[in-house]
Amino acid sequence: MKINRRKRAIQFTGIGLVALATIAAATVPAVADEKSDQSRKGSAQNVILLVGDGMGDFELSAARNYSVGAAGRLKLDALPERSTVTTYSVQESDPSAPNYVPDSAATSTAWSTGVKTSNGRIGTTAGTDEDIPTTMELAKEAGLLIGNVSTARITDATPAGAMAHVAKRGCEGPVQTSASCAADAVENGGPGSIAEQSINLGVDVLLGGGADRYDQTIAGGPYAGKTVTDSAKDRGYSVLRNAADLSTAKQLPALGLFGGGHLPTELVGPQAAPGGVAATCTPNPAFTADVPTLEAMTRSAIGLLSSAESASKQGENGKEDRNEDNRDERKAAGFFLQVEGASIDKQDHAANPCAQIGETIAFDRAVQVALDFAKKDGNTTVIVTADHSHTSQIIPATDKDSLGATATLTTADGQPMKLSYGTSPTAGSQDHTGSTVPYLSYGPANVRVPSLLDHTDIFGIVNKALGLS
Repeated sequence: MKINRRKRAIQFTGIGLVALATIAAATVPAVADEKSDQSRKGSAQNVILLVGDGMGDFELSAARNYSVGAAGRLKLDALPERSTVTTYSVQESDPSAPNYVPDSAATSTAWSTGVKTSNGRIGTTAGTDEDIPTTMELAKEAGLLIGNVSTARITDATPAGAMAHVAKRGCEGPVQTSASCAADAVENGGPGSIAEQSINLGVDVLLGGGADRYDQTIAGGPYAGKTVTDSAKDRGYSVLRNAADLSTAKQLPALGLFGGGHLPTELVGPQAAPGGVAATCTPNPAFTADVPTLEAMTRSAIGLLSSAESASKQGENGKEDRNEDNRDERKAAGFFLQVEGASIDKQDHAANPCAQIGETIAFDRAVQVALDFAKKDGNTTVIVTADHSHTSQIIPATDKDSLGATATLTTADGQPMKLSYGTSPTAGSQDHTGSTVPYLSYGPANVRVPSLLDHTDIFGIVNKALGLS
């Protein structure tokens, strides 16, 4: 029996874009008059949104102390505009009531759609299960290029929120969707799994882990009997399987699947434990030369998107239009790229400080790649934020009675730094926390924002920067 697919909350039509403009106008923070002259007239041509999953202030402080010392600065510390972001989600049974501790599905949905939802939902409304258009979808509709990069499975919650709509975040591949999200399954008339939807949307660059989701067989529709990967090949995607493939990729669309699940962390070390451990961080042997770094994936994604964007500016005769006035009047194709450093969160859950810090440092290198491009390009805005805060806290190195699992590392200052994971009495899965997270930005659409934002405000900021509102 076929199951009726839920209706979209906002249709992707001209009327939908008017609705978007209304939402964006309501959510974009006011720009201070004295700084408006520093912003480029019109909108930024490109926006790169970098998300450190679970990267609260404690995680940043731990990485800063460890890698460059207390008086040192991370690469992201150079971004000139700063604010703080509230992260709460809403309750499924009562969407008017807050849930103070969000998950990555709800937070990614919030900045991708401008609408808060309940934990576990991807691009759908709490309670009513309606689809909400995302920035990536609206950008694609407007003729912009779109990209999604993650060190997790590319179908995991944070990247999924930018490009898909399912009732449960776990419905990543056709198998999981048929079992747990029947209304979303393609054989029941739904849009399919997160993996299927990413290809159906035509995301121009998809880089990360998750081959075990994309290599599943589609159960219905025009691609029934094929894997999601094969359906992507049928639609022109180059499929990349290792760092060497990525380094030679030259055309869009590109699907990079560099591991079956989440990609390995760059560093390893002992888990924190009750009573404390001394932690020495070492390179992860599983992070082989076949696995691209987040820095490399970010550089390749920007290179592919910007090259294609440049090609789109060529005149019909293949020569660039040199008339500056005409070029200013013509809407040039730009791009929107989301980049996630995923395992800051995953290793915080595991109370593994070395892996957590290593992934924060890796994320920081990716931020530098985006900044270098933006400074050279002149028409790219870079935004850095996090989806939620996490459990690791820096406590006195002399502390003897912490109730949490602890680990002590030696920092770049040559001093001990003790981290306590206090939301579980063991080194078992630690919890997210409900604190605010950082917001940082640089570029032509950089504006002076209020001292306190919400995730939903980022939707308006990005859409306005891209000229979608």
